[in-house]
Amino acid sequence: MYLSRFLSIHALWVTVSSLMQPYPLVWGHYDVCKTQIYTEEGKVWDYMACQPESTDMTKYLKVKLDPPDITCGDPPESFCAMGNPYMCNNECDASTPELAHPPELMFDFEGRHPSTFWQSATWKEYPKPLQVNITLSWSKTIELTDNIVITFESGRPDQMILEKSLDYGRTWQPYQYYATDCLDAFHMDPKSVKDLSQHTVLEIICTEEYSTGYTTNSKIIHFEIKDRFAFFAGPRLRNMASLYGQLDTTKKLRDFFTVTDLRIRLLRPAVGEIFVDELHLARYFYAISDIKVRGRCKCNLHATVCVYDNSKLTCECEHNTTGPDCGKCKKNYQGRPWSPGSYLPIPKGTANTCDSIILTVTTYPPKFNRIWPNISSLEVSNPKQVAPKLALSTVSSVQVANHKRANVCDNELLHCQNGGTCHNNVRCLCPAAYTGILCEKLRCEEAGSCGSDSGQAAPPQGSPALLLLTALLGTASPWAF
Repeated sequence: MYLSRFLSIHALWVTVSSLMQPYPLVWGHYDVCKTQIYTEEGKVWDYMACQPESTDMTKYLKVKLDPPDITCGDPPESFCAMGNPYMCNNECDASTPELAHPPELMFDFEGRHPSTFWQSATWKEYPKPLQVNITLSWSKTIELTDNIVITFESGRPDQMILEKSLDYGRTWQPYQYYATDCLDAFHMDPKSVKDLSQHTVLEIICTEEYSTGYTTNSKIIHFEIKDRFAFFAGPRLRNMASLYGQLDTTKKLRDFFTVTDLRIRLLRPAVGEIFVDELHLARYFYAISDIKVRGRCKCNLHATVCVYDNSKLTCECEHNTTGPDCGKCKKNYQGRPWSPGSYLPIPKGTANTCDSIILTVTTYPPKFNRIWPNISSLEVSNPKQVAPKLALSTVSSVQVANHKRANVCDNELLHCQNGGTCHNNVRCLCPAAYTGILCEKLRCEEAGSCGSDSGQAAPPQGSPALLLLTALLGTASPWAF
C-alpha cells in the first residue's frame, strides 16, 4: 500500500514538472551547457542544448578498401594523363615512399606542393569493371554538420554512389547517386538539391552536376548537407531555431544526417569520351587527394564533450545518462523513461534529465526521504533579463556536485547570498550562520533550532513549483516528510 502511494506521489511530480516546462524552472537542466555571451545589456549566460563542437571527423575514422589489393604500386606500374594518353611518365610503386599512394593520403594535410593522393590500379583488365568500395568507419554514431567533399586527383568518376550506414556497416542505404548519365546508369531522372524542397528534402537523387569528367577546375564532388539545412534555416542558415524545431519533431530528418559509416562506391572511372580507348587503358583509374567529413559525436543532446581514447570516440554524458551515445539512464536514475534532449532553446526545450527515485524505509510507520526533482530550479527576477538567480531550498549539494563543469556561482550573475563569497565558481564560502549552495539557508534550520528566541529570521519560501508539489502531496498522503 505504501509503495502504491509512493508511486502516485511520483506520478504527481512528473505531472507538475511537465506543466512547468515552459517556465524558467527548466533552465537548470542546461547548466552544464551554458556559455557567456555579450549582449546590449552586457555579459549574460546563454543556455543551450548539450552537444559537442562540430569538428573534422576524418581524424577519427578507419578506412577500408574493397578489393583490398586495389591500390596501385604492387607490382609497380605506369599511368598516363587522361587528357593526353601518350604522357605516361608517371609511376606508382608501393615500395618507394615518394612513388606510393596508400589510402591514408586521402586524409593527410594538403600543403601547396606536392599534392598527395590515394590511387587505384589502372583499368588494365578492361572490359572487367574497375570498381572500388571505400568504407569510412567511426565505431560511433556521428551527426553531419557540413557538406561531404571528395576531391579527385584523377577525373571525377562517370558513375559513383555515396552510401551510409546507421548500424555499423551491417546494412547500407544510398545517400546520393552520381553519373554522367543518370538515366542510363541508374534509371533515374537527373536532379540537383536545388530541385528539392522542405517536403522532399529526404529524397535520394541522382545528380549529373559532379560527373563531367576531367577538367582543371572540376575535381570536387559534394554531398550537400548545408543546402538541405537551408530549406528550414534560410539561405544563410540564420534561422537555426526553425531547423532545430524540425529536428526536434521529425526523427526521420535527424536520422538522415546521422551515420556510423560512409561508403564511397566507385563504379566506373572517368572516360571523358563515349567509348573506352582500349589501346591506352593506363589512363583510366581513380585517384582521391582529399575527403572532408565534418560533424560531431551524437550524444542525444546529453553531452558537451566527446573524447577520443584508445582509438574510440565516447560521449561524456550529463543529465544522469550513460552509454556510448548517452542513450539510457544511469542505474538508480530510471525515475522516468529515457528521452533525448531538445534542440530547442529554453523555455520551449528541455534537457530531459533522467530522474532518480530514492526509497528508504526507516521506522514504522515508514517515512520516506524527501524526493527532490533532479533539476536546478532557476527564477528570473525581471522578464526582460536573461540572467537567472537560483531559487532557494530546491537543489541538494550532491546534485550540484555531480554536475561536471557546472558553475555553481560567479561574481556577475549567480551571487553568493548573505555575505558569502564565490570560490573558483564551484562553491560559496558562507558566514558562520548560513549554509546551502548559495548560503541561502540558516544553519539553525538544519539543526531544528530556529525559533523566535534564536534571533534569526525564518528561511524564505521555495519556488512556485515546489509549493504546488507540496499542496499535491498534502492531498495525496498523510505521511510526514
